[in-house]
Amino acid sequence: MQDMSYSASELGKIQIADEVLQIIAGLAASEVPGVAGMSGSFAGGLTESLLGRKNLSKGVKVQFLQEDRACAIDVSVALQFGVSIPDVSYQVQERVKQAVESMTGLQVESVHVHVVGVVFPNDKEREGENAATNEKRALRSM
Repeated sequence: MQDMSYSASELGKIQIADEVLQIIAGLAASEVPGVAGMSGSFAGGLTESLLGRKNLSKGVKVQFLQEDRACAIDVSVALQFGVSIPDVSYQVQERVKQAVESMTGLQVESVHVHVVGVVFPNDKEREGENAATNEKRALRSM
């Protein structure tokens, strides 16, 4: 794990752990409409299921660049079926860049989006949609 250090002042120095950047980027990416979830490693998924808490840094890798307070971010996402992959990916790039830069003051040189899956609506969601449609039809016929 690598930390980003800011220059020291008379009050001390500031360090930001890369996990903090991963969490910021992961939350920003997951809030984009069309993103079904973040995709991480098997170990991260196992930790999540065993401990019962969400791994907010899942699917995010941060690389610090040349000590000049800049970074490159890789984000692995699963998208909802039917969305425009280029449009949603661009929105993820913009949202992650804006969130990290505004919260940390770091320069984000690049945000690489890796679409690793497409999530289809499950049968329960389809049944719910069909029930709602049937209910609307029944109300219209009254």
